[in-house]
Amino acid sequence: MKPMAHLGVGIGWRPEIADAVERLSGLDWVEVVAENVCPGHLPESLLRLRERGTRVVPHGVSLGLGGADRPDPAKLAALGERAVALGAPLVTEHIAFVRTSSPVLEAGHLLPVPRTRDALDVLCENVRIAQDALPVPLALENIAALFSWPGEELTEGQFLTELVERTGVRLLIDVANLHTNRVNRGEDPAAVLDAIPLEALAYVHVAGGIERNGVWHDTHAHPVPPVVLDLLAELRSRVEPAGVLLERDDDFPPEAELAGELAAIRAVVTAGRAAPVEAAPAGSGPAGADPGTDPGTGTGTDPGTVEESVRTRVALGQAALLSALVAGTPVPEGFDRRRIRVQARALAAKRADVVAKLAPELPVILGGPDPYREAFLSYAKSRPMTSGYRRDALDFAEDLLIRDLPADPAARRRLTTWWRDRAGARPPRRIVRWARTLVGRAA
Repeated sequence: MKPMAHLGVGIGWRPEIADAVERLSGLDWVEVVAENVCPGHLPESLLRLRERGTRVVPHGVSLGLGGADRPDPAKLAALGERAVALGAPLVTEHIAFVRTSSPVLEAGHLLPVPRTRDALDVLCENVRIAQDALPVPLALENIAALFSWPGEELTEGQFLTELVERTGVRLLIDVANLHTNRVNRGEDPAAVLDAIPLEALAYVHVAGGIERNGVWHDTHAHPVPPVVLDLLAELRSRVEPAGVLLERDDDFPPEAELAGELAAIRAVVTAGRAAPVEAAPAGSGPAGADPGTDPGTGTGTDPGTVEESVRTRVALGQAALLSALVAGTPVPEGFDRRRIRVQARALAAKRADVVAKLAPELPVILGGPDPYREAFLSYAKSRPMTSGYRRDALDFAEDLLIRDLPADPAARRRLTTWWRDRAGARPPRRIVRWARTLVGRAA
């Protein structure tokens, strides 16, 4: 595998800190959430960064390559368009599933795939489909998880290694996620780093989190703790990463604190020099492309098609789990029920938070953050998300109106106007609301 093009030390670009990012001295590159930018209307801040020669890498969160279904061609095309618009050397995504098609459910979050042969076969075929569709190389990130799947057949290291060997995909290693999985799943980060092919490393993520009641939450809203920097040093002792990036998604600190975190990361990266990892001989192991020079996707040694029965088995397992997480169905056998309850609460809370950000008028109409959150969490118990967060906001508002809420007539009129302006339709008439309510009770 050819050496990865040098990136340096970077930060996740977010609109809330766009000005601060532009002022950070010594910043080498940025990463942007792919779904949050439009190719034809890139934010001025990103355009200025590009003009200065700062590389921009799109980081996708919605492909769900670990899901039982084949990748959505429209989502692949959209990710490719963003790579071209940003002049990106590569694109990145996650080893995760985010939705099911039967029943139609959206997690709104990255969920772990089972480390089984079936799941690996499905993932590898989905990755090859994505590689064929994308105009630049692809790298995949290990995710943080609150729980483990029962009956797993491979370790994390074995799973990642086979994925690389069979597809030639590069890896984005998140050391904060390694720490999360150490706390939540008892996995040894050093064992993972020892097992994976470091010649496939694209770059590294670093982020903060917090521990509550024995569970580590990968919040991206807290400072990077020393234990995560220690894991970065562990990785750095094995290989010199082409790039390291600080992720921060919420509760943004002052600019000086961001600069301080980047300085701490840079100090770890530049402390000592690891021996370079030997590239695999031509024709053996992963055969990736060099981002920035050749947009070839790389192919592994496993071009076979996954049997539909394998996809069906994976689909059934994922549907049962996601239904328990977002629709209140029984927890499948073998899962840690306490951890699944924690994850379910976290998913509902995330839905409430994201909808409030996308539709800030809703908490105002409903009387403030607390009444809004209470109403949304009540709605979420019986209404799992079946599309994106924007649709979720409209469905939440419609659900309130169907139930003649909020109780204050003036607030209800404001909510009706808000819903009508965005849904492009008139709210249901009272007789329709009664009929829907009766149907819901009968169900």
